[in-house]
Amino acid sequence: MANLDEIDKRLLSELQAEGRVTNVELAQRVGLTAPPCLRRVRGLEEDGVIRGYHADLDPSKLGFAITVFAMVSLKSQAESSLREFEDAMRDLPEVREVHMLNGEIDFILKIVSNDLQSFQEFLTSKLTPAPNVDSVKTSLTIRTAKYAPGVPL
Repeated sequence: MANLDEIDKRLLSELQAEGRVTNVELAQRVGLTAPPCLRRVRGLEEDGVIRGYHADLDPSKLGFAITVFAMVSLKSQAESSLREFEDAMRDLPEVREVHMLNGEIDFILKIVSNDLQSFQEFLTSKLTPAPNVDSVKTSLTIRTAKYAPGVPL
């Protein structure tokens, strides 16, 4: 874990909540002047604590009406098989997140799709034939009660 002081944590909290805040505004919020604030933010970026800045898009307003979680079991858990599956998932834009798990299920995927028919086509033509896939169980999201990207600071 990075060695962060309270100012670093406040900087990260502010940036996580509002990535487009200006350096001057950010500095005011955390009690710094602009130059040392910018140096600290750049240091956090260089250390990899800040991985990037992103716009938070509303999927439904862009035509992605459904979100599905897919639990995938593989035929083999050899490292080469795991990596081959991960690489295949990186190439599928509908797959937004890929997490390897321990236990019965090898991976959980977050998938967005325009509608149920589009998802069914994706499932049968891209996901189930992917390398080393043994089984796929899916759950369609009904609603999202909490969405909090990032970490609690």
